[in-house]
Amino acid sequence: MTLLITGATGFAMSVLTRVWLDADPARRAVILDRAPLDAAARAYFAPVADRLTVVIGDVTEPSTWEEALRPHGITAVVHGATITPISRGSAAEAAREREAVMPVEIMNVNLMGTVQLLDWARQQPGMMRFVYVSSGAVYRHHGPDTPSAPLPEDGYVAPKRLYGISKQAAELVAERYGALFGLSTVSVRLSSVYGTMDRTTASRDFRHLPNRIAHLALDRPGPIRTNTLDGVGDYLHAEDVAHGIMALLDAESLTHAVYNIALGRTVTIADMIGWAAEKVPAVRAEVTAPADADILQDSPSRDGMWGAYDISRIVADTGWRPRPMREAFHAYMDWIVADERAGLSSPIF
Repeated sequence: MTLLITGATGFAMSVLTRVWLDADPARRAVILDRAPLDAAARAYFAPVADRLTVVIGDVTEPSTWEEALRPHGITAVVHGATITPISRGSAAEAAREREAVMPVEIMNVNLMGTVQLLDWARQQPGMMRFVYVSSGAVYRHHGPDTPSAPLPEDGYVAPKRLYGISKQAAELVAERYGALFGLSTVSVRLSSVYGTMDRTTASRDFRHLPNRIAHLALDRPGPIRTNTLDGVGDYLHAEDVAHGIMALLDAESLTHAVYNIALGRTVTIADMIGWAAEKVPAVRAEVTAPADADILQDSPSRDGMWGAYDISRIVADTGWRPRPMREAFHAYMDWIVADERAGLSSPIF
């Protein structure tokens, strides 16, 4: 089986590619990305390089990649190529509004790039499944109506930013292509992803709080300054994302068009700093003014897109479950020390 993964020279999709190849020595993968492998990605893929092909092309322009994909006999697609125009984490970063800089490019890549790839996929013989990688950014800022309940896939969808708008539109296009052309399509909405290969790239400069807290703890042991300790999020390690997507790829049939892939519960900033302190005892939390904070929680919300995502659909249909976050967060810190600091990629601070 040969899997095409778009956007896999970057973060989460690179992890999916490696985990998918590691699971079976008979598998092959093709990456389609507009950026070549950087030093971090070359090192990361070195153990599976003989079964991996990288095609450099713009997903919005099929002429740059159609011929290159032709000989590979691709039978499944995971479309993760996207522009993520969000930057938060400190007061200075929160002041940036990247959407205003590149609105047309965001919509063109995130929506029309998906249309181009779907149109190509429907014409491929033997195409088994098309997985579109969406985001919790499609959800509204509040919900569900039952307090403390996780956010289900149905309802509560009301994106307000171009990123979320483009993702929701692409979900709908993927579902319609499936109905029109008999193509097995499914969309996955990811909660906040961190973990292996999480680094700044040309299409993504957003670093979720687990990334920032882990690096702060390892780079400068001591107080981690935050404007609040009780800010929450549903954070999922990229390797758990990979296993969730693989479970959907392997399922004989799927009963829903959209699945959340998430931790399924919220954790707080205090939780994560406490877990970091278990690895680096000098670490401690220090509450400070937003302007002085290393960690800025800029939304007071504890529900909606900021809260926990319901994962009962994917659990019921595939049996997949994520690791407990403390375990996954510690594994991420171990990876930073063993691999990132050994030259796989550069620290962010």
